[in-house]
Amino acid sequence: MIVGAGAAGLATAIFARRSNSAARVVLLDGARKPGAKILVSGGGRCNVTNTVVNDKDFWGGKRTIVRQILRAFPASRALSFFNDLGVALHEEPGGKLFPDSNRARDVLDALLNGARACGVDLRAGVRVHSVSPTNGGFAVNSSAGVLRASSVVLATGGQSLPKTGSDGAGYDVASALGHTIVPRTPALAPLILESGTPYSIHPKLAGVAVNGEISVWIEGALAQRLDGALLWTHFGASGPLVLNASRHWARARVDGRAVQLTLSYYPGKSFEEVDSRLRTSRAGGRALLRASRFTGHATVRAQLASNMPDALARAILEVVAIPPDRLVADLTRDDRRRLVHALTEWPLPVSDTRGYNFAEVTAGGVALDEIDPSTMASRKCRGLYLVGEILDVDGRIGGFNFQWAWSTGFVAGSAISRR
Repeated sequence: MIVGAGAAGLATAIFARRSNSAARVVLLDGARKPGAKILVSGGGRCNVTNTVVNDKDFWGGKRTIVRQILRAFPASRALSFFNDLGVALHEEPGGKLFPDSNRARDVLDALLNGARACGVDLRAGVRVHSVSPTNGGFAVNSSAGVLRASSVVLATGGQSLPKTGSDGAGYDVASALGHTIVPRTPALAPLILESGTPYSIHPKLAGVAVNGEISVWIEGALAQRLDGALLWTHFGASGPLVLNASRHWARARVDGRAVQLTLSYYPGKSFEEVDSRLRTSRAGGRALLRASRFTGHATVRAQLASNMPDALARAILEVVAIPPDRLVADLTRDDRRRLVHALTEWPLPVSDTRGYNFAEVTAGGVALDEIDPSTMASRKCRGLYLVGEILDVDGRIGGFNFQWAWSTGFVAGSAISRR
């Protein structure tokens, strides 16, 4: 019996039946129309997976365990799986794979139809309240009464987007069966920035996007560097870069550690490199000027606007108190260094994430070392399996969390069919 008919639950059911058509597979879901989270993913287009997926794309549990599970069912097999279901995929920037129709509905329908075609007994509108071990199996206490099962798979998801049915109830079930629950936080969530600080430029820049690099500082030490696109919003910041950084900020806070985020508008460039380019441009070194796009005869505003939106350039110069029409050649040493600090170490005054209602996934969950990566079986409760987001694994944006659902579903489904 599989609890939860989301991505991981549907995949587990299909793979279990395909591996052993004699196995009886019952799939329960509390919603009358399962798969709501699939429908809203990727802006309604569903980023099914990525062309290249490895353990470095994930955070949470041990990477060696994540690696073993991903290798059992890599992205190439996910591509074939969906082709077999009648969903052709195409690649977009960043290696993201979307259905050719650009419709998440087609992905969900293919999974539901695939489950029915191979004989899965899908029971929608049946909510599971608790699971208790019995002699030779489990008693599943549900809204449809007490159901009996020889094995149980928890595919209940996390707490992100609770309106889709992900309310975190599966954690209580797993905990009651002996599992450790790593404290959860929202992940892949927009960040709320404080207003009223000198660096709170987001209200005037809502809708402006820029490529950048966020450094995550925990207890004063650099813990993570991430690059990508940032989008300023009326409440703070969003975009792929911010969504990926959000789990690190939230995880540090839940662990009681001091955390700060800084933004560089020149990804991959150090303070010294950007400062050197400005000094070179001031001195008039033509060859280096062409490479760096700085020129001493241009205004500071024009130079910054060659690398970022003009509105952002003006906002930065206002904060560092440098007139936008000042020539690069006329910058004093103090002006230049103050500007470079702002360009490479812009503080992001984060007050919170936007929470589970806006988070794409959940960080934390069932401790990964409490499952057998060759089967997804619980090491705490015989006959119990755990797949997908309920585990302490969360991937970066780009289709990686769906790949985790497909990979864990394959491993568990194959193991259940043998059992």
